[in-house]
Amino acid sequence: MAGRSSGSGSYTVVIIPLKSSLHSLDALRFYLWIKRLRDLEREKDALCSGLEILEKARLWYLQRLEENRARQDDIETESGVGPCQEGEAEARTCFLRSCIQRVNGSLGTVMSEPNVTSSSNPSLPEAVADSDLRWHNTVLTQEVSDKNRRISLLELEKDALLEQLDELQEH
Repeated sequence: MAGRSSGSGSYTVVIIPLKSSLHSLDALRFYLWIKRLRDLEREKDALCSGLEILEKARLWYLQRLEENRARQDDIETESGVGPCQEGEAEARTCFLRSCIQRVNGSLGTVMSEPNVTSSSNPSLPEAVADSDLRWHNTVLTQEVSDKNRRISLLELEKDALLEQLDELQEH
């Protein structure tokens, strides 16, 4: 019988004496059965740890949602935010959003691949490379958005300056 020793995290295997030789087929079956039970117990422990992490993540996501709703309510009630505060808030929001997207992508990968031990799953280096690509994609997307916003502002400034130039030429 296999069992987990209390508190230490290690596993103990208690072998029940068999009536036949230790080299018999029954002994081998029993050993493999015990080994499988130990492996299942380790998998159960890993799954329980994952559930604890997911519960913490769920609570974290709920807290972020509440903070997001509160900030939306604040923005709707306030009329203006200083440019410095706005830039800091955008940087924080971008960083938080990219982190959330990385976590979501990782969780999505885990959830879409039910058999983690199968040979068709990407190796750890491939998964890291995929995660890095997703991160860089998020960063580049944010940079493109920032550049587009800057271009729009510059075009508005250009239009305003052209109007001022036209007014000055008329006088």
